Amino acid sequence: MDRRTEIREFLTTRRARVTPEQAGLTPSPFSGTRRVPGLRREEVAQLSGVSVPYYTRLERGDARGATDAVLDAIARALLLDDAERAHLFDLVRAANAAAGAAAPCRPARQPVRPGLRNLVETISGVAAYIRNARLDLLAGNTLARALFAPVFDSPARPANAARFTFLDPTAAAFYPDWQAVADQNVATLRAEAGRSPHDKALSDLIGELSIRGGDAFRRRWARHDVRHHRNGAKRIHHPLVGDLTFTYETTRLTADDGLRLILCTVPPGSRDAETLDLLAGWNASAPTTSPSGS
Repeated sequence: MDRRTEIREFLTTRRARVTPEQAGLTPSPFSGTRRVPGLRREEVAQLSGVSVPYYTRLERGDARGATDAVLDAIARALLLDDAERAHLFDLVRAANAAAGAAAPCRPARQPVRPGLRNLVETISGVAAYIRNARLDLLAGNTLARALFAPVFDSPARPANAARFTFLDPTAAAFYPDWQAVADQNVATLRAEAGRSPHDKALSDLIGELSIRGGDAFRRRWARHDVRHHRNGAKRIHHPLVGDLTFTYETTRLTADDGLRLILCTVPPGSRDAETLDLLAGWNASAPTTSPSGS
């Protein structure tokens, strides 16, 4: 991915969504009809305390000399949230990397340490699994593999949440809120692309989804939305037990760069708990094996 283009398109799309009123600017009676949605470049420069030529150069992808203070000011002017601010810094950092320097590249397949795999498999009562930043599902306990059976059992390897969402014909039935899940997956991949621009496995995945995922993926990718995938609620329609809603919490594994542990829980005594217990009972004797390709 071209880093200058990424900076340009990210800043352009963020600027387009902020109105002068949202930014605290009072429209001038002499300003005439606005020809662009959102803020003008001059307004972002004014709000950021930089010159118009400087901001224009930055928005065109030339990030030379952009300091943290300047980026913070631009982030405030564009009303960026934490994920968007971090993404802007990642893009600029990648663009300003020394020419010819060796680029760190995360292995295409990150192995899950045996001790970590054993830890996940011993977790009981909740669905627990490990994924990487590319949304590959690398290991899971018996309940997680039962809960997300359509994802784990999808033919493509390694099992990947985004690939399942966009390419598996059963995904729309599995996710009643498919649109929101698709938005979240793409926003997560977009954020990771900013953090790891040299990750070939990630680039290959994005290329595959761009070709095979059709407009549903390409439209979302073009929006340049980014998101931290930390916690929330998700609904599924499981092929065996039907509708179920759970909450998830994501924890970064500091000893394993790029890996996350996700725990999925339901309120005790709820209908969802009964449904999960039913699923657990049906799969109590199922062997726990690692996804192929992990």
